Amino acid sequence: MNINMIYNEDCMTTMSKMPDNFIDLVVTSPPYDALRTYSDGCEKLAWNFKIFTQIASELYRVMKEGGVVVWVVGDQTIKGDETGTSFRQALFFKEIGFLLHDTMIYHKTGGSMPTPKRYLACFEYMFVFSKCKPPTTYNLLNDRENRWKNRWGKDGGKRIANGEIRSKTPYKIEPFGRRFNVWQYHGGYGYGTKDNVAYQHPAIFPEHLAGDHILSWSNEGDCVYDPFMGSGTTAKMALIYRRKFIGSEINAVYCQLAEKRLAEYRNLLF
Repeated sequence: MNINMIYNEDCMTTMSKMPDNFIDLVVTSPPYDALRTYSDGCEKLAWNFKIFTQIASELYRVMKEGGVVVWVVGDQTIKGDETGTSFRQALFFKEIGFLLHDTMIYHKTGGSMPTPKRYLACFEYMFVFSKCKPPTTYNLLNDRENRWKNRWGKDGGKRIANGEIRSKTPYKIEPFGRRFNVWQYHGGYGYGTKDNVAYQHPAIFPEHLAGDHILSWSNEGDCVYDPFMGSGTTAKMALIYRRKFIGSEINAVYCQLAEKRLAEYRNLLF
């Protein structure tokens, strides 16, 4: 199968060409509920749970053991009731053998305008699944500034097997610590990306969100797949961080848009 390509077809068709245990990482934000209007039928996943189950099952087949799927989703509110689509999908991933490694939050700096009875909605879920076992690759980002950096702390104080208190060992507090699992990004025009062409797509996600997950769950040379490639965000960040990519996009217009966006980054191929 050719890599570093976006296939203008249904993702089930693309995955049918892949051997078992082929993909290292998936980073995607699928169409869900009826929050956006697409064309060429690519919004069908939004209302057909059976189609979702077929896609999830095929993802399980093509993922390597220990490979990660990052599934970015939210829920629509209909007649005062949230759909729960995100939870249904997460539970199905678990049913077919994926481990729910982490339930992360994508915190948007702006919020939607709900009814007067509801708080402003400002997040989506970022479910991190791994196949069969915990992630084989994890390069956790350590960019959270420690309040007590460069001071000395004392580790210990817990009881050991015989009941005695373990002696405390002094250690120097590092300037930066591991991130929390709530990640905040600016969204909207001019913030999600500087590539103006990308905004011809109705629902792009911040490129740094994709990039941070690519850095976290893959290594250079790994293959990253996005079954709903859209404007090409996942492919762009894969190229920048020296990963291979494969994309599926059913909409021919969005494929052309993504290719325009990727043109200046393809010189990063190796």
